[in-house]
Amino acid sequence: MQSNNIPTFLDVFSGCGGLSLGLFSAGWQGIFAIEKNPDAFSTLKHNLISPKVSRYRFDWPEWLCQKPMEISTLLENHKNDLVSLQGKVDLIAGGPPCQGFSSAGKRDPNDPRNSLTEEYIQVVSLVQPRFLLIENVRGFNVAFKARSESGKNAKPYSHLVREKLESLGYSVFTATICCSNFGVPQHRKRFIMIAIRENDPALKTLGDKNPIDLLLNKAPGFRFGKGLLAGIKTSAKAAISDLETTRHDLIPHIGAYKGFKQIRYNEPEELSEYQELMRIGMNESAPNSMRLARHTESVTERFKDIQLIASRGKCLTPADRKLLGIKKHSITPLHQNLPSVTVTTLPDDILHYSEPRILTVRENARLQSFPDWFEFQGKYTTGGKKRKVECPRYTQVGNAVPPLLAEALGSLLIELRGGNRVAS
Repeated sequence: MQSNNIPTFLDVFSGCGGLSLGLFSAGWQGIFAIEKNPDAFSTLKHNLISPKVSRYRFDWPEWLCQKPMEISTLLENHKNDLVSLQGKVDLIAGGPPCQGFSSAGKRDPNDPRNSLTEEYIQVVSLVQPRFLLIENVRGFNVAFKARSESGKNAKPYSHLVREKLESLGYSVFTATICCSNFGVPQHRKRFIMIAIRENDPALKTLGDKNPIDLLLNKAPGFRFGKGLLAGIKTSAKAAISDLETTRHDLIPHIGAYKGFKQIRYNEPEELSEYQELMRIGMNESAPNSMRLARHTESVTERFKDIQLIASRGKCLTPADRKLLGIKKHSITPLHQNLPSVTVTTLPDDILHYSEPRILTVRENARLQSFPDWFEFQGKYTTGGKKRKVECPRYTQVGNAVPPLLAEALGSLLIELRGGNRVAS
């Protein structure tokens, strides 16, 4: 276990590790992370649990197996071990799976994934950390249309979580923020909840301030500190222009996917400020997960028509779909000079800004602010019934917390942890 001088965290519902990566980058030390899906856990383990090159690494306890695990299993088998962490963990981070709350799908109040928040609350009650951090989709803070037993509209799930955390002795702060404020090249709006244990010095430090308001005030300085222009949001082109196929030779995919191609990456002499940030530590080597889609000629022509007719940076309108003869509801051609729309788990939701194709996993990862050294594991895509159990690379990226946002949150929480006056 690390020294008490180093802030420590647990990541619950960690996914492939975007939130953990951001916290590590901010100066936190992870103790362990819980993720049930084998695909996402393999990426987490490859990069942050047993990396070949030690950049960041969890200080994993001997009593916990390094394998995919349900929260219920953790609670069933390690309740006493969790209690033993009291006073040793500053932060429990991680939001429960968002699908039951997402406006992109069917908002189902009875979705079993919603109940995972209850298990999160149980872990909190056993460990009793100073801080809690939950990140989720905006729908987490929107009331379900379904009615409760009393006949009234059900509360937003975030209100129920707030009530439970307050009953455990936490002061709770919430807000919805846009990730593009923190250098992420994406208009991704997320619900943030920060909870601080009652009587903690951080509350006195804050006074009547909402820590998330402070986070937003610090956003320009955070971007500047990362080498990004403080007053300009990162565009899609600034994020991925060095990965354009027209800049490189195409070669057979390096890996098990015969018949697919990828670019032979040669680092350009000039990179954007954002690309330089993503390329730190790469020494001109190529990132992984650059397999190009294998589009048919008819699909390529359809994408060209979309790029010609539709408004860039906006989802196809019903009129666009009718004119183009397209049934798919969610498809957006990127605007090269604007941040991307929200990266989802579906590969064909976004088209490149200048090339008639969907994005690669690495391009999506760039839009999510994953550095190029972070390597994704497992199959690229899945479909049909397998979507319920598999978490391929596109899904891992789409579900992740953008590491730059996580780093900004982690930096604020470290400042609060220190007990010093927080500058606004």
